[in-house]
Amino acid sequence: MNTHQTCSAAFDWLARAQAAPEQAHKEWMQTGIALLPLGKRFNSVYLPAPLVHVALGTSDSDDVVRALAELLGGPVIHNRPQHQYYALVELTNAQRWTQEYPEAPMLGAGQFLSVPASDLTGPTGLYWTVRPRIVGDLCAIPSVAALVHMARDPRRAGAR
Repeated sequence: MNTHQTCSAAFDWLARAQAAPEQAHKEWMQTGIALLPLGKRFNSVYLPAPLVHVALGTSDSDDVVRALAELLGGPVIHNRPQHQYYALVELTNAQRWTQEYPEAPMLGAGQFLSVPASDLTGPTGLYWTVRPRIVGDLCAIPSVAALVHMARDPRRAGAR
């Protein structure tokens, strides 16, 4: 399977979060963004850009891409105009996560996420910081928790 087929399969998997997956593909083709329901195939953790930048000790976009790919090991969306990142994660209790990590709430059942088409990789608008690589590719929840803990470290507060 080549890279294009792997990417296509990963996006087919994401599209199946909708009851009518063809609708997601249509949205990606027409607007570049599909609105996908959370809590069916995956959840998402909202990561404010300042939290990410403090945790990583940098706001340089190339460094952030490399670090997020290495640390989280899964797909991350960047909403540049709103200074937000969204890590796609496995299904888990969103309310319990959010109580423990209020600065990085988890979005789940009953909520939706704008998901960019596979070819949207920046540097403006809504795009993939780290694209999904394979079917079911998600960030590990302990890795996302570690990122939040890094941002909480008072020694990093001066890294803004």
